[in-house]
Amino acid sequence: MKLPSEAKLLRIFIGEADKFEGKPLFEAIVNLARKQGMAGATVLRGLMGFGADSRMHSANILRLSEDLPIVIEIVDSAEKIESILPQLDDMIKEGMVTLEKVNVIAYRYNTKDGK
Repeated sequence: MKLPSEAKLLRIFIGEADKFEGKPLFEAIVNLARKQGMAGATVLRGLMGFGADSRMHSANILRLSEDLPIVIEIVDSAEKIESILPQLDDMIKEGMVTLEKVNVIAYRYNTKDGK
C-alpha cells in the first residue's frame, strides 16, 4: 500500500473503560480501521490525563484507576479518514477526535521474510 506524502492524522482520545457493543471501544475502532483498509492504527495508553469532566485518570498505584486515557492514531489519505468519521461519531459517546495534516516520510514493511 502506498500513502500520499500529504496525509491526515486522525487522533482519538477516549477512556480505557469506554465500550462499544460490549467490547473495548479502542478495540472496536482499530478493528473498524482494519476492516476499512486503513494503512494502520496505533493505540497508546496514557499514564495520566483528564477530559471535559476534569476528572483525573492516573496510573498512580494509590488510585488504581481502571479508566486510563487511551489515544488511537490513524494515518491515511484524507478520503479514507473522512470515510470513517460518520461511523466513529456513532461509536464515540465521550472523548475528543482531532484531525490534522501530516507529511508521510516513509511507510514500508519488510518483504524479505516472504510474509
